[in-house]
Amino acid sequence: MNRSIKKVAVLGSGIMGSRIACHFANVGCQVLLLDIVPKEITAAEAAKGLTLDSKVVRNRLVSEAFQNTLKANPAPLYSKTFASRITLGNFEDDFVKIKDYDWVIEVVVERLDVKKSIFEKVDTLRKPGTLVTSNTSGIPIHLMAEERSEDFRKNFCGTHFFNPPRYLKLLEIIPTPETDPEVIDFLMHYGDLYLGKTTVLAKDTPAFIANRVGIYALIQSIRATEKLGLSIEEVDKLTADIIGRPKSGTFRLSDVVGLDTTVHVANNLYQTLTEDESREAFLLPDSIQKLMENKWLGDKTGQGFYKKIKDEQGKSVILALDLKTFAYQPSQKIKLGIIDTLKKLPTLAERFPAALADTSKAGDFYRTTFADTFRYVTYRIPEIADELYKIDEAIKAGFGWQLGLFETWDAIGLAKGIELIESQGQKPADWVYAMRDAGHTQFYKIEKGRRFYYDWSSQNYQVIPGQEGFIILQNLRGSQEVWSNPEATIFDLGDGILGLEARSKMNTFGPHVIEALSKAISLAEQSYQGLVIGNDSHEAFSAGANLAMLFMYSIQQEWDEVNLMIAQFQKAMMRVRYSSVPVVVAPHTLALGGGCEINLHADRVVAAAETYMGLVEVGVGVIPAGGGTKEMALRCSDLYQSGDPELNILQNAFMNIATAKVSTSAQEALEMNYLRPGDQIVLNRSRLIAEAKEAALELANAGYTQAPQRSDIKVQGRAGIALFEAGIAQMRLANFISDHDKKIAQKLAYVICGGDLSYPQLVTEQYLLDLEREAFLSLCGERKTLERMQGLLTGGKPPRN
Repeated sequence: MNRSIKKVAVLGSGIMGSRIACHFANVGCQVLLLDIVPKEITAAEAAKGLTLDSKVVRNRLVSEAFQNTLKANPAPLYSKTFASRITLGNFEDDFVKIKDYDWVIEVVVERLDVKKSIFEKVDTLRKPGTLVTSNTSGIPIHLMAEERSEDFRKNFCGTHFFNPPRYLKLLEIIPTPETDPEVIDFLMHYGDLYLGKTTVLAKDTPAFIANRVGIYALIQSIRATEKLGLSIEEVDKLTADIIGRPKSGTFRLSDVVGLDTTVHVANNLYQTLTEDESREAFLLPDSIQKLMENKWLGDKTGQGFYKKIKDEQGKSVILALDLKTFAYQPSQKIKLGIIDTLKKLPTLAERFPAALADTSKAGDFYRTTFADTFRYVTYRIPEIADELYKIDEAIKAGFGWQLGLFETWDAIGLAKGIELIESQGQKPADWVYAMRDAGHTQFYKIEKGRRFYYDWSSQNYQVIPGQEGFIILQNLRGSQEVWSNPEATIFDLGDGILGLEARSKMNTFGPHVIEALSKAISLAEQSYQGLVIGNDSHEAFSAGANLAMLFMYSIQQEWDEVNLMIAQFQKAMMRVRYSSVPVVVAPHTLALGGGCEINLHADRVVAAAETYMGLVEVGVGVIPAGGGTKEMALRCSDLYQSGDPELNILQNAFMNIATAKVSTSAQEALEMNYLRPGDQIVLNRSRLIAEAKEAALELANAGYTQAPQRSDIKVQGRAGIALFEAGIAQMRLANFISDHDKKIAQKLAYVICGGDLSYPQLVTEQYLLDLEREAFLSLCGERKTLERMQGLLTGGKPPRN
């Protein structure tokens, strides 16, 4: 059956339902969002003369839920305009409309009787072949399909999204024995390609894969915290990004998710897992029970493991719960020796052995929790998954871990992992011993650019399926490296396309990365068809220029060095624009400052949907000078024929730079003119490098020709400067900006308007590059600029001086 999904009906507008609806709107679907009709009218409605029959009353619950979702931070939509793709309704008046929809997703309360009654109604209205799925996190999928028609059962399964659906990548597909295999294949493909998800095929077991393992790990971390007498702040530090987990850590993450969610899943697991050898582990600690009794559920109730209050001066203060006294105390800034040790190690693979070797309580915590979770997942095969890589993929995509548990185990070695488990008085499953005795030393290995996993049933390695559509640079390391230096690597991506990967801190543009960029373009021009610039970093595509080096030169008043540094960066950006082969840039996560500018100069940008792009240089007291100001003047010039007043177009660009505005998605970057209509947005970031390579090939095969530098950029001169000066003066008068902000904004206005020209006229790119470099240099000589740079380098936040 040839399926296409254009219209999706979401039944239930709670936190998950509304956000799932938003994500389908993100990918271009028309969405119908339905919920129940209120049983009582409110006083406000009665005062307006409304009744229970009024449409606005009948849609009150769905409307309020949807409006609350639109106010959520982080935003569930790529663009606010996408809200128009969602139609609201109720189960009584609008349920019949589902007959025109391609996919019906149930997201109602977690009660089997309620779900079955909903599906009975769906079964009578849906067209044959319509997909029907449930987003349940705990109810067995097969029970919901009982008594339904044969066609319903063939086209029904579980599709378990994780909250928030836009940001967490996991989508578990849970078929029943009667689900048509074509439906399973379609959903695995659609979730990956169109929804941007890591789609994992799961078994219909309690909590499926990610929650089964993730909730177990969470509860065991809480037990270890209490047993070792650690504070919740200490454990959050130990379980955060230092070991490749979310920055929030264990307890802060629990507050964000909501403790009731954790408790619901854990209680359900304890009740249903009668055969699990670790069933008792899901009995909640007394501290959790007490939190539930107090209704201290986290952010949704205003307090949980943490609580935010206002002090006598009205300043926000974070309090942390003492698990011994159950009293809140001011949260402490944690200093742990192991954290400093781990920070010095650049990769996670190096950090885990060091963490386990630590002799303090922190080391005890790591040994206790890692040994227990390593052991636990070995017994979940084949119960929840036949293949170990599915467990790793699910926990990474569902809980935001950079490495799965078997990948983490590989970092210390198979034998040492077994020793660790045994040192805690436990044993892994028998298949792990068999694996070791057969001479195998790791769960994963890479051969010829492909990744393999150990298959317990065949006792051999099998290739991880579905890698054909992905290019993972880590898999190419060594075998397809063309050139490298300490901070960058050039890869042969195949088919005549090179790939350049930055590996500096936050992938900033220092001398090594600039050298590699020049080398990559030269090699591509000599022997290849094109170049892709991108990386697989979890932190950032690029956070911009090397600020530490710039600060050092500026504080020493080495102005020739600063001028040379900026001139070289400008030259590198112009080489990206004017090479003889196509250059495609593949940004993701943070693309700030110079990380934005390289995208502005690419032949094409293939951006991950979650790309946060902006020219943020004013935050450290300067203006964009790697061609960023020049490029925005150029792009505004190209828009002057659109019908909008020219100064309005220029003002939008000026304000984006002057306020250091960062897009909240690639879609918003497009609306800000940082991306262009010909650029591409990719939902699944894992496909980013592969899609960028295809774009480079497409440009090359179309007969790519190097363009001449532009000399037709229309600038506004004094007319534009006068407009901006008036606005800047008003903002200073109103105290919205400081004197130094005013000075930076005036420099920006001067450059983006083309300087002191008596009337609008055409200028060259080099003319604008010279203007922005001169302005940048002058601002580097300002004491308050140096204070901002120092603030960012030392404290992570520049002062507003």
